[in-house]
Amino acid sequence: MVFQSPVLRAKYPSYRSPYGPKYHYQPHLAGWTVKQLTGFGMKSGALGAVALFAVIFYASGIPRIQRDILQKIPFIRGHFIKEIPASDNPF
Repeated sequence: MVFQSPVLRAKYPSYRSPYGPKYHYQPHLAGWTVKQLTGFGMKSGALGAVALFAVIFYASGIPRIQRDILQKIPFIRGHFIKEIPASDNPF
């Protein structure tokens, strides 16, 4: 294939078909587009929420976790408060 010289190529713009693809500049940050970053953020947020739930579920039997974290959550607070009746107190 023989290429035209740069001088001749500058005079005549290349033909663009009205039915062809419409190329345009797509803004990005280090190669990541806004759509890709949004999808990545949503997926990683969902994974983080599931991981946090799993850690709290597995560690809910530890008394320190019950006192410091789980008793401060409004709707599940009563489940983790352990009151010992006076009759069971040895002193």
